[in-house]
Amino acid sequence: MKIHHIAIICSDYKVSKQFYTEVLGLNIIREVYREERQSFKLDLAIDDHYVIELFSFPDPPKRSSRPEACGLRHLAFSVENVNEKRQELIKKGLNCEEIRIDEFTGKEFFFTQDPDQLPLEFYEI
Repeated sequence: MKIHHIAIICSDYKVSKQFYTEVLGLNIIREVYREERQSFKLDLAIDDHYVIELFSFPDPPKRSSRPEACGLRHLAFSVENVNEKRQELIKKGLNCEEIRIDEFTGKEFFFTQDPDQLPLEFYEI
């Protein structure tokens, strides 16, 4: 039917919460601390569409982003104006790759990464 949500485990909950809410602008639906797991769970939405569960766990292993490994490759967000989004993120301190053109669709896109080096793509709608 559709993807319900994507779960992300972060190494520093405070930093990642700030990144996803203040830098990317996702909305908080619910935040809970699960004492038995020593873990925060933050449910995030784009507008009112639930998309990401952000988790903290004690000492999670590092994610391998380079070289690319099996599993989740990146998250892609739709944006109306790729150049404006890139400039906005650069002003917020992110290192963004140059804008590229998808050879199959002709649409613009670029990549950056979250605080744990998870690649994030911003793709023209």
